[in-house]
Amino acid sequence: MSRLPKYQHVRGLLVAEIDLLQPDEALPQERELAERYGISRATVRQALQLLTEEGRVYSVRGKGTFVARQRISKDPVLTSFSEDMLARGLQPGSRLLSAEEVPAPATTARALEIEEGTPVYRIVRIRLADFLPMCLETLHLPARLFPKLLDQDLEGSLYRVMETRYNTRVSGADQDLTATVLTKLQAELLGVPARSPALRAMRISVDTRGRLVEEAESLYRADRYNFHLVIRR
Repeated sequence: MSRLPKYQHVRGLLVAEIDLLQPDEALPQERELAERYGISRATVRQALQLLTEEGRVYSVRGKGTFVARQRISKDPVLTSFSEDMLARGLQPGSRLLSAEEVPAPATTARALEIEEGTPVYRIVRIRLADFLPMCLETLHLPARLFPKLLDQDLEGSLYRVMETRYNTRVSGADQDLTATVLTKLQAELLGVPARSPALRAMRISVDTRGRLVEEAESLYRADRYNFHLVIRR
């Protein structure tokens, strides 16, 4: 007889079932699983909770439990979103929500070391992986460094535009990561329930000439993205 707790045993059975399903395909309902395996619904819930914590499934209230998509792991090397997705065999993309020239707010001015009110470009995009939302991104860039940037294609790789059009190559960045929850609007844009967990990355980028060229806030879906660090003593 197996010494595993019942819910662990059921987890193993469900993993085998998940491997036969497609991403976003629904699992059977709790009642059906309980009847199939001859266990209580509470045990089924324990197994599903474990699978949720592992990132294998996700739940939508009132609709059920679904197979999760591949979680993207990001290492600490500075690469663009597009480069990250292509390296993992995924098609990168963007949906441009807004792009405008605005006076730099105080926080952006401090980050980019410019005077408050200095013209900056504010660009808001949803970053896509295989056409599905992965990240909500808000960028501020000094307008004087990138004249007529708003006339460029802003739905592809912005770093590529910076290199090819403006001879500006991002060479480094300071980045802070925090855990957060999404507002109703943010969640709608990313296709997840309100108050879903997210990873918030705040980045200030510098180019090869030592100029501060970008302030970025990126909100990553926590069910599809994680940051991976290798730490040695």
